[in-house]
Order: sequence, then C-alpha cells, then structure tokens
Amino acid sequence: MTHMAIIAILSYLLGSVPFAIIICRIWKGIDIREHGSRNAGFTNVYRVIGRLPAAIVLILDIGKGMAAVLLLIQIVPDTFPLSSVDLKILAAACVILGHVFPVFAGFRGGKGVATGLGALLSIIPLEAAAALILFVLIVAITRYVSLGSLSAASFIFLALLFERYYLGSEVPSKLIFAMFILAVFVFFNHKGNIRRLLTGTENKFGRKRKNTS
Repeated sequence: MTHMAIIAILSYLLGSVPFAIIICRIWKGIDIREHGSRNAGFTNVYRVIGRLPAAIVLILDIGKGMAAVLLLIQIVPDTFPLSSVDLKILAAACVILGHVFPVFAGFRGGKGVATGLGALLSIIPLEAAAALILFVLIVAITRYVSLGSLSAASFIFLALLFERYYLGSEVPSKLIFAMFILAVFVFFNHKGNIRRLLTGTENKFGRKRKNTS
C-alpha cells in the first residue's frame, strides 16, 4: 500500500504543476486565469497569448500525463500484488486530478484533456492516438475545441467497449470503467461549453474569446 500511496501522491503533485500559469507568468506577466475563458489550459493560452506559448503548454501538459504513468510506476517492485493496469489507472487518475485541482495554484487548474491524453497514450496508445486524430479532424472541421474534446473522450470509452464485446479482445473491465468515469469527468468539466454549443454561442478556435465561464 505504501507504493500505491507514493504513486498517487507523486502523480497528483506532478499533475499540480501549472504549466499554463507558469508559462504565461514568464511570457507576459499575467495570470491566465484572469483572462479569456479564465481556464488554465492550452486553448485559452492560445487565444490570449499566442501559438508558441500555447504549444509549449500543450507539450508540457501531455508530457506530465505520460511521465506519471510511464515513470512513476517504475518505483513499484515486480512482486507488487496489483497489476500494471491498476497502477497505471491510479497514476492517470491522480495526475489528471492534480491538473484540474492543482495544490500549487489554489486548486484552480485546467480541464485535464491534454494531461489525460498523455496518460492514455501511455496506457492504450492505439485508442488514444485514434482519439487524437478524431479530435484534430473535428476541430479542423468545426473549429470547436470543446466538441473535439468531448468526442475524443466518448470515442475512447466506446472503442474499448467495441473491442471487448464485438472483437472479443481481452480489455479489462476496470479499464473500461475507468474510461467511462473519465468521459463523465470530461463532460462535467465542459458543462459550460456544452451549454454554449447547444445555444450556438461557443467560441471557435482561433478567435478571441469573450470573458464567459
């Protein structure tokens, strides 16, 4: 149990490193949470500051998700009773929670999509890569980042269900359940975006955003 606690704590702390806030402080001396959509994430950094800092934030956020899963589980000995899947799910959940509720930034972080992508690329790389392609296509066609995020989260859950119950693949039930919880979490964090999508007031990627929550 000590190793599980260490993984959970370190993953959460890693997720809590607020790269969007740090980069914007360095780049322009502002708190990104006081501008644009007030979200500490890639999209808001792009709209408020520009492409390069947003790209840096995106890479770092994806990187910390991958690091939590690939590096932190290496501290667990081979004789540990829990499976690698259990530990990876634990690390992924905690790094995402850290990003959304960062202890280093007053528990006001981003929505966890980029960090979640990094974690999933380390657990289910093919499904995560397919979801990323879907995300890019939807954003390219509609210009709605939120719609791309919601679609990608749904796709991963449905893809795992399809693999297990139609293709007969050995997909662990706990992984399917974890992806369902993640999809619900993503939808919950995007409830404001969903409301704006339904009313036709959601801002499109590449345009300046109104100060709405």
